Amino acid sequence: MFSVIGATGQVGGVVARMLLANGCDVRAITRNPATASTLREQGYEVSVADLRDTRALARALQGTEGVFAMVPLNLDPSSDFSEAHEIVSSLRDAIAIAQPGKVVCLSAIGAQVMQPSLLTQVRYLEEALSYLQMPVAFVRAAWFMENAICDVESACESGEIPSFLQPLGRGIPMVATADIGRVISETLMEEWDGLRIIELEGDKRISPNDIAQTFDRLLGREVRPRLVPRDAWEEMFRAQGMKNPGPRMQMLDGFNEGWLKFEGRRTETRIGRVSLDIVLRELVRNAR
Repeated sequence: MFSVIGATGQVGGVVARMLLANGCDVRAITRNPATASTLREQGYEVSVADLRDTRALARALQGTEGVFAMVPLNLDPSSDFSEAHEIVSSLRDAIAIAQPGKVVCLSAIGAQVMQPSLLTQVRYLEEALSYLQMPVAFVRAAWFMENAICDVESACESGEIPSFLQPLGRGIPMVATADIGRVISETLMEEWDGLRIIELEGDKRISPNDIAQTFDRLLGREVRPRLVPRDAWEEMFRAQGMKNPGPRMQMLDGFNEGWLKFEGRRTETRIGRVSLDIVLRELVRNAR
């Protein structure tokens, strides 16, 4: 039996489906009771537990061969990241109580970096779970290709996509969520001792120009990226309702300045199989 946190999400959903397809028993953990019946119909055992409820979460993790764990990335965290601290603390304590056979966690590129950014949340996760007395693996995933979902509407309607990643021709590591879920499910079915760090990206670096050109081909119309000036970011993010845009801006700075990157030492490397073309084609299809 494997427990999967966030089984209705982008990555957790892939992990759960792939484990099930490989003949494994899967306990889907969801915080929303309304999703339980659908998950059961899909073949999962279901546990309803909020990540902040340590006791309920521990019950959901008990008696399992392995656990997929993650902390939902808060795009507008408080300045002290109190939300992440609360979830990470609850998750650590629940795992320590339940004592599953192994744990595989979704982490992110740059999790080793001490400089503050939105990804500080996954650094807290790694720091807290590194000392668990069981096999633990952190899968540090690159920038999600699916983040381009924010560009679909503007690409279709105006032929222009705003870009906070700069310069427009500079590629950064990206990966499809299908590959993240695949690597996590494969890792859960492996045996190892101690701590593993797995760094995961696609087969090539991708720039804003590459994203625009892919939309161009898929839509059959000219699509061009538009650079959003750095000094306009805070006003834009606050207009969208963000109260504390600083961490998000720092994350973007980290990618643009190159200090949010893979560690490249004491790590394993995995390369994704799913191309940007496949991901954007699906995003466009779902938007129509």
